[in-house]
Amino acid sequence: MPRYRLTVEYDGGPYKGFQLQDDAPTVQGALERAIHGFSSEEARVFVAGRTDAGVHALAQVIHFDLMREWATDVVRDALNAHLRDERISILAAEQAADDFHARFQATGRRYLYRILDRRSPPAVERGRVWWVKTALDADAMNAAAQSLVGRHDFTTFRDAHCQAKSPVKTLDEARVWREGGEVHLAFASRSFLHRQVRSMAGSLAEVGSGRRPTEWLGEILAAADRKLCGPVAPPDGLYLAEVIYEGAASISPR
Repeated sequence: MPRYRLTVEYDGGPYKGFQLQDDAPTVQGALERAIHGFSSEEARVFVAGRTDAGVHALAQVIHFDLMREWATDVVRDALNAHLRDERISILAAEQAADDFHARFQATGRRYLYRILDRRSPPAVERGRVWWVKTALDADAMNAAAQSLVGRHDFTTFRDAHCQAKSPVKTLDEARVWREGGEVHLAFASRSFLHRQVRSMAGSLAEVGSGRRPTEWLGEILAAADRKLCGPVAPPDGLYLAEVIYEGAASISPR
């Protein structure tokens, strides 16, 4: 039974998250319908990291099994044909080893968060950035973000409904920089707590706006108290940018 590994891009705006739901549109639901549409098989999709409602992906990774073997270009193009009315695109496909697992074999995940800091609201990028009216100091945000790097108890940035066994995580990267008219934030870790990235982004914006000093972020992290977290940033600006697998290069779109 061949196993297929796909790199997927999607706009999370129209979907109630990745995970399948009976009564709401989801990315998984759309993908599984498309797989059935071209193959006539009922395949279950497994994903590297489930995204919440409204969260986007630049390079999500999924896998699924089919009874029949197909050329990978056919899998990519046939799925895209069946997804033409969705905000989902298959960027690349390859046949994977029988024991490959998109989630359990991932050694890292990198997220990008985009903030548009200007007086006028976005038109073209509406739903794809977090719009804040106050100009942000990206350098101050980057300085504050360094206190997050390393192994910490991230309770302060953990959603109340998080189901992770432990709030302790190792953050490998936390960077903030200005990209044209936007402020970009990048975070990398093996895994994240529920809404951890959005919680960190919202608190960093408090520093960037000048409402909080640079050292405040390290202080609330050390306190391990969710009540001290700044406002949680909306899903609009959040993107799953990369999934990392040890000893395996990402498959690139052609």
